[in-house]
Amino acid sequence: MKVPLAYGQSYLPVDLPEARTTVIEPRPIQGLPDERAAVREALRHPVAARPLLDWIHPGDKICIVFTDATRATPNDRLIPWLLDFLSDIPRQQITLLNATGSHRPSPPGEWERLLTPAVVNHYRVLNHDCQKAEDLVQLGTTRDGSPALINRRLVEADVRIITGFIEPHFFAGFSGGPKGIMPGVAGLRTILSNHGVRNIGDPHAAFGITVGNPLWEELRDIATRVGPSFLLNVTLNERRQITGVFAGHLIAAHKQGADFVRRSAMQPVRDPFEIVLTTNSGYPLDLNLYQGVKGMSAGARILKPGGTLILACECREGTPPGSPYDRFLRSVSGPEEVLAKLASSKVTLPEQWQVHIQALIQKKARVLLHSSLPDDVVQAAHLAPCHDIGGTIAALLEELGPTARIAVLPQGPLTIPFLEGGR
Repeated sequence: MKVPLAYGQSYLPVDLPEARTTVIEPRPIQGLPDERAAVREALRHPVAARPLLDWIHPGDKICIVFTDATRATPNDRLIPWLLDFLSDIPRQQITLLNATGSHRPSPPGEWERLLTPAVVNHYRVLNHDCQKAEDLVQLGTTRDGSPALINRRLVEADVRIITGFIEPHFFAGFSGGPKGIMPGVAGLRTILSNHGVRNIGDPHAAFGITVGNPLWEELRDIATRVGPSFLLNVTLNERRQITGVFAGHLIAAHKQGADFVRRSAMQPVRDPFEIVLTTNSGYPLDLNLYQGVKGMSAGARILKPGGTLILACECREGTPPGSPYDRFLRSVSGPEEVLAKLASSKVTLPEQWQVHIQALIQKKARVLLHSSLPDDVVQAAHLAPCHDIGGTIAALLEELGPTARIAVLPQGPLTIPFLEGGR
């Protein structure tokens, strides 16, 4: 059988033995027949909140947070529709804030692709900078006493609108909702505290869990300290069509959206597999290897201990090179040293959470990577290059014998499998 894997902006076809292969995909959901009308209706009739226009008074400063290039949010549709809905508001009162978290800022030209040239040409658009002290306001502390820092533009706005999309998230339960604020426009020290070893290592910091997840509960608490924020989140199918619109109260509307995603994206399986082949959902989610750890994490949930995990992740932006994730991996000899270093360190380093999760997966399994990266870069990340997925799987099956089975997640973490009887 030929299985098309989401890879970059296209698909990577892989031949697999049908009798031994289980394909795990999201339940098919049709896109909304009129996406724009659904967005306008949600803004007029939100969840547990007043209609959006009732939030706004003459002269109010409005801050709209949007997701960065590593997210699949259809900003190029959602933001123009939102601004059209707000067309009676003078443009100089509106600021669009790029929720980069601790990621890189958008380089020249990227905003035009994300938001459309018309939006960029007529509205103030800014990158959040998690290390720019003068742009941050402290709102109490995190649980470990670190300052809870949030972008001043959002805190000082009269009306806050948080946009984004909802999908299962490998340590925050689900994306969207309060994550648009924390870590989206939070200070680096705050992000490091929240994403530290204790929270990342908690068994409840996992796909599909919010309540009882200490990491999510803390980011929720910090996000709500900013004051009331109006949420505009969407859900998507594999074609990036909008399948649902969830607007209104930051937490209540997000819960509705997360419940919707849980029903469509989380798939039970009876037994673990010897081989799991996964992706990182294609472009833009597979821009770099740092993001690719999400795909690894989704596949590892149903992999037998000692099994083989193969990740197809294009990585057109590299690891990215020179990133904290890349530097951390190059500074250690392998996963064992990663875990030992994190266990003994009292300091949280940027992006160590991704290295931590990758090391936990590699403690359980052998991880191979099919990507556009040179072999030496893959090996520096302590992964094994895989140039021929079909051939590699055929060789593994020959070695493992006739009872070995393969699971394939063609859409990566858009589908989150779990073993029946567990999460």
